[in-house]
Amino acid sequence: MSARHPIISVTGSSGAGTTSVRNTFEQIFRREDVRAVFIEGDGFHAFDRDTMRGMMAREPTLSHFAPRANLLPELEAVFRSYAESGTGRTRHYAHDQHDARLYGIPEGSFSDWEAFPPDSDLLFYEGLHGCVADQDVDIARYADLKIGVVPVINLEWIQKLHRDRSFRGYSTDAVTDVILRRMPDYVQTICPQFSFTDINFQRVPTVDTSNPFIARWIPTADESMVVIRFKDPKGIDFSYLVSMIHDSFMSRANSIVIPGGKLDLAMQLILTPMIMQLVERRRRLA
Repeated sequence: MSARHPIISVTGSSGAGTTSVRNTFEQIFRREDVRAVFIEGDGFHAFDRDTMRGMMAREPTLSHFAPRANLLPELEAVFRSYAESGTGRTRHYAHDQHDARLYGIPEGSFSDWEAFPPDSDLLFYEGLHGCVADQDVDIARYADLKIGVVPVINLEWIQKLHRDRSFRGYSTDAVTDVILRRMPDYVQTICPQFSFTDINFQRVPTVDTSNPFIARWIPTADESMVVIRFKDPKGIDFSYLVSMIHDSFMSRANSIVIPGGKLDLAMQLILTPMIMQLVERRRRLA
């Protein structure tokens, strides 16, 4: 953790909805004139698409969730470097043709490493491994604000199925195979991170998602509730949040439940003061 160079880490599984959470953060950054540098977790995969496919053909249980399929020591080094001096580097991974055109690289490959621009206010990470802490690395200790995005598992699978089929061209069978392959690493690597997060956002559908593999559409925000859990509820004004977010209520001493359609509002109310506290502390020390 660093007062001069704060880090925000948003962690969630594939299909969890971390990109939507990133969009809300970007809105706050623009509105509050916060200069952020960004890391996409996929840029720290260890292998390009062709290499990874070849390895998975030989190792049926290997997945992108696995630590050895990612450059986690390098990611930890970037977090440490930024916390100490505000410096670091990252790269991008091209998932599809849109990414390939954007970064000028073939699909399934990586862009060159690029240094962060100078004089940023904070580092923002979004990906699979932003709160990993095990016998080899401790990425979680460097993040000043850790956010978990954790829809219930069937909803997570529905979101992944729809995204990968609609935007990445995969078949249902191919996506199902990936889900099954990743399950051991989901349990051993992804889930433990949510014990380190400061806030978890968990979307819960209020419609039937019993068989996610035949679902025709993703449950809408209005067909969902969101459970927001605070690791340390001290200082959280729950009365204010409940009064500002219609139809919300507290389910536990550290949790508030809101209508799914109010998620962006809730994130704005909760996260804006936290972000500004980090930024103002940094600016006082600059």
